Amino acid sequence: MPSAPTHLLVIRHGETAWNAEHRIQGLLDVPLSATGVWQTGRLAQRLADEAIDAIFASDLARAWMTGAPLADARGLTMHAEPRLRERAFGIFEGKTLDEIAAEHPAELAAWRARDVQWRIPGGESGTEFIDRVLGAVQEIAAAYPGRTVALVAHGGVLDVIYRHARALSWDAPRDHLMLNASINRLQALTPPLQLRLVDWADVSHLDSARDELAAI
Repeated sequence: MPSAPTHLLVIRHGETAWNAEHRIQGLLDVPLSATGVWQTGRLAQRLADEAIDAIFASDLARAWMTGAPLADARGLTMHAEPRLRERAFGIFEGKTLDEIAAEHPAELAAWRARDVQWRIPGGESGTEFIDRVLGAVQEIAAAYPGRTVALVAHGGVLDVIYRHARALSWDAPRDHLMLNASINRLQALTPPLQLRLVDWADVSHLDSARDELAAI
């Protein structure tokens, strides 16, 4: 008999200064900006009344800082999960797209071709990234059947999860958003990992707050 589905709250970290500059972060450990900290506070308020049984986060500062208020409010110990880190972008890390185009035009073209087997010099291939992310999600989901787990991660991780849920290939056009401090809800069954989208890219907690500020 199949186990009960695990309810996943997949959350992208709050904004960093490098997000605002459209600078590739990858595995570089960039903290939240003032805006990101504000977003994280709104996120915690939005989820205050929701039962969450466990919280797993990438161990990079921007994800850890986003998950900490959720864990603290519930008296939970947050679990560091390195497999939920952003993709390793190697020679692209720390650079804007304009800088990458000027310094590494051939590699930028190869990246944009979205060959799942191509490895960024000094970084990961699409296949390596996908395998580690989905391996972590499957393991976590299998450990919490019928319960609710928050995963605090990065834009690339959200992309992998969304594509798996929709059975989209790595090179399929991106028609989905991976928003900072967004709440993305799925149900998971294992094994093998099956994901069903419930809701995606919910940032109403940020929009309503901005409306309130504008009305003052």
